[in-house]
Amino acid sequence: MNLKFSVLASGSTGNACYVETETSRILVDVGLSGKKIEALFQKINRDPKLLDGILVTHEHSDHIKGLGVLSRRFKLPIYANEKTWLAMENQIGAIPTDLKFHFECERVQTFGDLEVESFGVSHDAASPQFYVFHHEGKKLTLATDMGYVSDRIKGTVKDSDMLIFESNHDIDMLMMGKYPWNIKRRILGDQGHVSNEDAAEALADIIGDRTRRVYLAHLSKDNNMKDLARMSVQQTLEKRGYQIGEALSLYDTDAEQPTDLITV
Repeated sequence: MNLKFSVLASGSTGNACYVETETSRILVDVGLSGKKIEALFQKINRDPKLLDGILVTHEHSDHIKGLGVLSRRFKLPIYANEKTWLAMENQIGAIPTDLKFHFECERVQTFGDLEVESFGVSHDAASPQFYVFHHEGKKLTLATDMGYVSDRIKGTVKDSDMLIFESNHDIDMLMMGKYPWNIKRRILGDQGHVSNEDAAEALADIIGDRTRRVYLAHLSKDNNMKDLARMSVQQTLEKRGYQIGEALSLYDTDAEQPTDLITV
């Protein structure tokens, strides 16, 4: 079994996640400049020109900033649903027709020996969707940019071997912070982002017997801290009966440094 991944970057300033198997290499989102993405690939000893394609979650700039550049530079296919294509085309520049593909929500597409399942989330974008990767019985989930975690999402991602899961903000830090009220209201709303507390409660329902690692992702630069997110999630999970540090571990992600390339 050889399903591997690295969270190349995760946070309010830019997001990208790399997934590979023996025959497939997929990038999800390009939320940093093409130059920065190439540097991150070097840090995990991988070459972006060998990618089989780029999956897009939604059209916000922290997910597509370098998308057009990277696709054109290495002639990489881009996969997104129809509404996301319409929303992002003016932001990413001209993409050759033979590199534009549709991957609609609630569908499964096969990339070599990798099956990818898309699922919709509640976020203030045209048609945001995230992905579950299946390979030889292993299950890897990427789920961020959610205003809330619905029962449908919980059912889709439950009992993943590994989870990359949003823990965007600490509510007290957000409320006391410098953001204007309309931005705070957007983040806290049903189409915003999941707080540390809400992430922990959702994870308690999602984690299964086979879950070994949870990566806390998309942390706000201004309204969260790695230690705070990890502590908040760990405390809730332990109250719900999970032992952190034994069979199950919590990991940080970073806006500028990739995680190790890990085998699921």
